[in-house]
Amino acid sequence: QVQLTESGGGLVQPGGSLRLSCTASGITFNDKTMAWYRQAPGKERERVAAITPDNRIVYAESVQGRFTLSRDKDNYKRLAYLQMNSLKPEDTAVYYCQTQWYWGQGTQVTVSS
Repeated sequence: QVQLTESGGGLVQPGGSLRLSCTASGITFNDKTMAWYRQAPGKERERVAAITPDNRIVYAESVQGRFTLSRDKDNYKRLAYLQMNSLKPEDTAVYYCQTQWYWGQGTQVTVSS
């Protein structure tokens, strides 16, 4: 059974940082494109960042320079991160990791003072 599990969300003040983790079981995503998405209340889900099997990474313009997607150095087949710095209130959303047609359950990120 394939499962993607996100963790690391929470409440942070503007300008703060969070690191989200995505752990895969039943599947490896180092040989597939893997992505982070987010969905804010009343808005469509949008792709935040994606990494290809050959490690090309693309970011949404809204997070470029602030967010960093990476694979774990040791567990690169099943563990990836989204480092989020200089967070803004507009980054508030549920964040999901995705590969192929599989999605995690999401983790809430709230940026508020």
